[in-house]
Amino acid sequence: MANYGQGESSGKIILMGEHAVVYGEPAIAFPFYATKVTAFLEELDAMDDQLVSSYYSGNLAEAPHTLKNIKKLFIHLKKEHDIHKNLQLTIESTIPAERGMGSSAAVATAVTRAFYDYLALPLSREILLEKVQLSEKIAHGNPSGIDAAATSSLQPIYFIKGHPFDYFSLNIDAFLIVADTGIKGQTREAVKDVAHLFERQPHETGQMIQKLGYLTKQAKQAIIENSPEMLAQTMDESQSLLEKLTISNDFLDLLIQTAKDTGALGAKLTGGGRGGCMIALAQTKTKAQEISQALEDAGAAETWIQGLGVHTYV
Repeated sequence: MANYGQGESSGKIILMGEHAVVYGEPAIAFPFYATKVTAFLEELDAMDDQLVSSYYSGNLAEAPHTLKNIKKLFIHLKKEHDIHKNLQLTIESTIPAERGMGSSAAVATAVTRAFYDYLALPLSREILLEKVQLSEKIAHGNPSGIDAAATSSLQPIYFIKGHPFDYFSLNIDAFLIVADTGIKGQTREAVKDVAHLFERQPHETGQMIQKLGYLTKQAKQAIIENSPEMLAQTMDESQSLLEKLTISNDFLDLLIQTAKDTGALGAKLTGGGRGGCMIALAQTKTKAQEISQALEDAGAAETWIQGLGVHTYV
């Protein structure tokens, strides 16, 4: 056993299928390497376990309620591996919280990897997902598992509720721009409102949800066939359906229009909606940088660029 451990993970982006996935339609998510979490674990002479993070630093036992999932995971891993030494856990993250980027799952992934590195033990994907899911259940009640899978994956995931994850290759000659509205996503409210819409207009709402599922299938095909234009079209059509389902808001609409006006092939919101982030597809890195700048000029809090497959590392 070393006296030090380190673990990393990335953020995640839902490319297609948000909201429709709740009703049994497919969604596509993938790791977003432009944002990441690093966890460091080191032995301490202090009396108590310590946590160091931008959100809270101090005794782990006294960490605020919002960090209860990490606290429980830490205690669970220490107990399971019979670790008696006091430890300091340092978390560094560039993933904004509550933006649909899977920050809580990414932190749990990095912490679990840091523990296994410290213990010098091999960590299987099954054990990693089990530990992250344990943390996610505390954070979100009934998580789909997609955040846990995507933040620890190297490939996109095609996901249908209740089915095993289907991993496939991300190999499309294009760049993805992600822009943060700076507004916390309103996932719970949005999910509730779609459910109300279903009650009031079951036929129309059901058709829209089905169409979103169909577009997700088309998007997967577009990625496999390296067709940025086809992928962009599915993104645009999804966005217009998400707007009808009241998932978007004025600022997201403005950023999406800005991206399109600057030459994006396609653009849509990502995640829960009514805040959070939007995504846009560009053919070249230069165009992606131009769109990124236009989005920041239009008021986006932050932007990132990721190459998709052919140019994964930007």
